[in-house]
Amino acid sequence: MSTPRNVVVIGAGPAGYVCAIRLAQLGQKVTVVEKAELGGTCLNVGCIPSKALIAAGVLLDKIRHASAMGISATGVKLELDKLVAWKSGIVAKLTGGVGGLLKNHGVTVIKGTASFVDARTVKVVGAAGEQVLKADDVVIATGSEPIEIPGFAIDEDAVWSSTGALVPKKLPEHLVVIGGGYIGLELGIMYRKLGSKVTVLEATAGALPGQDRDCVKVIERSMKKLGVELLTETLARGYQKRNGKLVVNVTAKGVDKTIECDQIGCMVGRRPHSKGLALERAGLKLDAKGFLAVDKRMRTGVPNVYAIGDIAGQPMLAHKGSKEGLVAAAVIAGLKEEYDSRCVPAVIFTAPEMASVGLLEEQATAQGRKVKTGQFPFAASGRAMSLMETDGFVKIVADAATDEILGVHMVGPEVTELVAEAALAIEMGATAEDLARTIHAHPTLPEAMMEAAEAVHGMAVHIFQKK
Repeated sequence: MSTPRNVVVIGAGPAGYVCAIRLAQLGQKVTVVEKAELGGTCLNVGCIPSKALIAAGVLLDKIRHASAMGISATGVKLELDKLVAWKSGIVAKLTGGVGGLLKNHGVTVIKGTASFVDARTVKVVGAAGEQVLKADDVVIATGSEPIEIPGFAIDEDAVWSSTGALVPKKLPEHLVVIGGGYIGLELGIMYRKLGSKVTVLEATAGALPGQDRDCVKVIERSMKKLGVELLTETLARGYQKRNGKLVVNVTAKGVDKTIECDQIGCMVGRRPHSKGLALERAGLKLDAKGFLAVDKRMRTGVPNVYAIGDIAGQPMLAHKGSKEGLVAAAVIAGLKEEYDSRCVPAVIFTAPEMASVGLLEEQATAQGRKVKTGQFPFAASGRAMSLMETDGFVKIVADAATDEILGVHMVGPEVTELVAEAALAIEMGATAEDLARTIHAHPTLPEAMMEAAEAVHGMAVHIFQKK
């Protein structure tokens, strides 16, 4: 493309800022509008700060159990204010880095709230007043916000969203978490490891709806061992303040009861953020779930308007948004590009960790495929033993006819790192035999991937498989 296009990107989260940088790398003139902080939810009040606090909880828990290794530690205490400050320091470094990258690539950043005047005009209202931006193309990357449920207005005091849970003023004595999805479990388990009593309320029959049930069972057992109370088929109805405490009203398997606590976390999920954008002025309309429909080139129904990240549909994951941002940037720059990823990995930082990519066994079967699976337990891994983390396994779902790997689901130590190999295998169209024949370093956790691939064929070496 000889003439640079003038592009306005609304939102500077993992979708928006990645798109803006790639646009600049491809020679376009780029302006980013961000109403809050660079980096969006992920860097400021989501992925990064939560994983920092989770890492602290994991370390504290390891110290408590280090006597099994012959290491005794006394006088260990948690200084919450220092922990929060350390977490904030990580966030500041990363968001500052994003700002530096945008500046170095010549991207103009405007702080303020954006709304459409028409499909090629964006109005920005900020501290500096009102600006009107003309654009050849507009990219919507506004992210998402926590869902609020009736009876639990989020005030970040009595009722936290995930945002409030990441900046605690004190450690709760008893935290009630509404929602047994990945956000609720990650933060609930973190607070349990930091020392709080934790009760998780989940409306469905089990934790982590939609995930591999064999993996979830491992996490549910671990929660019980940790002392995290999981109440399934339980609906939260509301709460009252009474004698300095919070009393939560619930219906548990048809029975009304109350739970007394000092902190509530409402973590039932997130919804795309579009309020105030005046999308109708650009000729855009949200679907019933609040998403903007896009094609494989990230184009909306209006040819020069693109949508990426959480507002462009499920899964609402940072890395999926970043990929979409790269695609949109390439298309705008005139390159032949489209979103053609075969799989999007999901990582859950529970205890133990869980990761999944590709099809579940039941999903593959529903597609009419005959499948075969292989599973290898971390209890048979020397590396896992040395880490004192032997709960869990790696499961591979393969096509029975072609041996192609359709999905990989794992729970155990550092599986959030191991899943990258599985994602690459699926993207490359690898077979279980391909993975089994690949030499894996010993002693390492990825050997479990190789052994699970062998197990697909009934040939795992370090476990006995009945014929």
